[in-house]
Amino acid sequence: MKITIVGCGVVGATIAYELSKIPGLEITVVDAQSTPVQADLTEYPNATGAALGVLMGAISKKEKGRNLRMRLAGIQYYNETVPELEALTGRSIPFNREGILMLEFSESLEVWHRLVEVRQKQDLPLEIWDQERLQFEFPFLDRAVTAIYSKSDRQINPVALTQALIEGAKLQGVNFQFGNKVIGRKGQQIQTSQGILESDYVVISAGIGTSEIEKAVDIRPVLGQAIHVRLPKPLSDKPLPVITGDDVHIVSLGNSDYWVGATVEFPNEAGEVLPPNRSMFDQVMQRAIEFCPDLKDAEIIRSWFGLRPRPQGRPAPVIEELEPNVLLATGHYRNGVLLAPATAAEVREKILSYRT
Repeated sequence: MKITIVGCGVVGATIAYELSKIPGLEITVVDAQSTPVQADLTEYPNATGAALGVLMGAISKKEKGRNLRMRLAGIQYYNETVPELEALTGRSIPFNREGILMLEFSESLEVWHRLVEVRQKQDLPLEIWDQERLQFEFPFLDRAVTAIYSKSDRQINPVALTQALIEGAKLQGVNFQFGNKVIGRKGQQIQTSQGILESDYVVISAGIGTSEIEKAVDIRPVLGQAIHVRLPKPLSDKPLPVITGDDVHIVSLGNSDYWVGATVEFPNEAGEVLPPNRSMFDQVMQRAIEFCPDLKDAEIIRSWFGLRPRPQGRPAPVIEELEPNVLLATGHYRNGVLLAPATAAEVREKILSYRT
C-alpha cells in the first residue's frame, strides 16, 4: 500500500515515523523546502521552527474532552518515545522533564483551585504556590502574586525532535523528498515538481500556504517569535521548569542560555501577518523582563519567527477526510508539537481501517 505524506514539519514527521512501524506500507514524504527544518534560521517557512516545544497538558485549562486527551497523549508519547528515538538514531533530543511553572499576577485563583481538584481525580497533580514559596524556590522572579506548578508537563526541542523523527523514519524505510513541491492533485495522484506520485492514500499535513488546505479550510496565520539569550550567570543553580507569564515562555537551555518566546495574536483586518521588526522582539523581551528582571542583562544570540496555522471558527487541529483516501491533518495552531503524536495515532487508525 502506497502512502504519500505532504509536508514535513513535526506533524508530518511524526506521522511518517509512526506509519513506518506498520509492515507493508510504502511511504513517501514530500516537502517543498530543500532541507529538513534547521536549527539556526531567522525566518522559518513552517510552524515547527517557530515553536519552543512547550507541552502544556495538565496545566492547560481544558478540564476534559478531545483536546485534553490529545495533549496528555502527546506528553506520554514523548516520555516513552524520546529514549526510543535517541537509541535508534544516536541523536540527542533536549527534553525538559522539570515541568511548567505558570505565574499569576492577580489573586483571583478560583479557576485554579477548581482545576487542582479536577486534576487530582485524573492523577495529574497541580500545586498552587504562594508568593513565599515562589520566592524561596526562584528568587529571581518578580511581580507574580502566586504560581501554578505542573510537574507532569514537559518541553522538547522541536527542531532536534523533528530531525530525529525523520532519521528514525528513514532507518525504517520511509522515502523523503525535500525540495519537491506539490503542483496539483487529482484524487490520490499527486503532481510534483519532480514528477507524478501515485498513491493509495494521501495525508496532507502541511500548514500555511498550502493550496489544497486553503481550498478546504479557513486557516489563517498567527506569528510565533522567539529569542535566544545568554546571561552573565545562570538564573539558578538547579534545573528549571519552563517559566511562563503574561503569555511569554522562558525555556532553560542549560548553562546561562535561555529561549524567550511568545505567539503574537492576531492578523490585521486584511488577514495579513506582518513580519516582525526589532520593536516586536523588544516587546516580547520587555514582557519577560517584567517578571524576570535578570533578563535585562541578557545578550541576544539569535531571534527568529515563523507562522502557525490557526483554523477559523472551529477547534484545532483539523483531522478529516478531504475526499475518500485523502486526509487533512493540519491547523494545530500553538500546539503542533504537543498534538502531533495524537494526530499520528488518528491517521494510523484511519489507514489501518482502510486496509481492512
